[in-house]
Amino acid sequence: MEAAVIYARAHGDLRVPFTFRVPATEDAEKAGWPASLANFPLGQWTADARRFYNRGDMDEERVAQLEKLGMVWSHFDVAWQEGLAAARGWAAEHGHLLAPLDAAFQGAAVGIWLKNARAAARKAQEIERRRAEGLPVQSPAGAMTRERREQLEEIDPSWCPAWPVTWQRCFHLVRQHLDTGETLPTKAGEVVRQGEDLGRWVTSVRHGWDQLTTVQQWMCEQVLGIEPASEEEKPKPRTSQADKWAMHYAAASQFFAREGHLTVPRKHVETIAIGDGQAQRDVPLKLGTWVDNQRRRAATLTPERVSSCPRSG
Repeated sequence: MEAAVIYARAHGDLRVPFTFRVPATEDAEKAGWPASLANFPLGQWTADARRFYNRGDMDEERVAQLEKLGMVWSHFDVAWQEGLAAARGWAAEHGHLLAPLDAAFQGAAVGIWLKNARAAARKAQEIERRRAEGLPVQSPAGAMTRERREQLEEIDPSWCPAWPVTWQRCFHLVRQHLDTGETLPTKAGEVVRQGEDLGRWVTSVRHGWDQLTTVQQWMCEQVLGIEPASEEEKPKPRTSQADKWAMHYAAASQFFAREGHLTVPRKHVETIAIGDGQAQRDVPLKLGTWVDNQRRRAATLTPERVSSCPRSG
């Protein structure tokens, strides 16, 4: 208890690391410790006290003495309080609690701690949902308590979004950017904050509007003033290798039907019509180059593609 009193006086509590020992004899007095306590394993003693308490083997007087010094009875509670303090510090510096996975504050892995906290919060939400629907409820082990969730929501109400954290972080940073009186970034590289390319994010939101939830669409439209991209603005979908083969095969068939052979000049361009009757477009294809390439790659073509090629007698 003498060592616990000195430690609590210096640190304000009894969250003693398990490996902590009172300094050795030659350093004890310099650090404010009596020589009689040199090398005392206070961390282990505190851990033993927690174990006795949890077993119910500690009398009330000793419990009261330790609690008066700021004793925390659970290792999980200690870890939570330390993580919460680091999260508060990180949020104070960055303006939000949407930290990337590799984020740290004074050596504490805030990003990983928050990832685990979100998993615990979502487990608690799932338990509540199943209970409300009258479904069997899984073990609550590892689920976050309401009190802890409220502690995090006091720091940042959006700390645990229903969609990816990266998306919510960019939304928050764009809102901060607009709050300073700046205009909405619309080009990649135009505005970069906290390592996030806000112009690229805005573009991805506009082009991927249909993939957003109704809530995300409302947030972007009403809070940030983002509108979905028109069909003319959206990038043309990439043609797959299978589609390219099909188009060139159609061009080869068209050439064969007209000429009766597939001896196509190297520089020949064959134009085919793509689409239905209402929205057809002409597509020029370098058929001569394609046919020459197929001959060179004949050994690597599938039997189906080899047998499907038009042939002259």
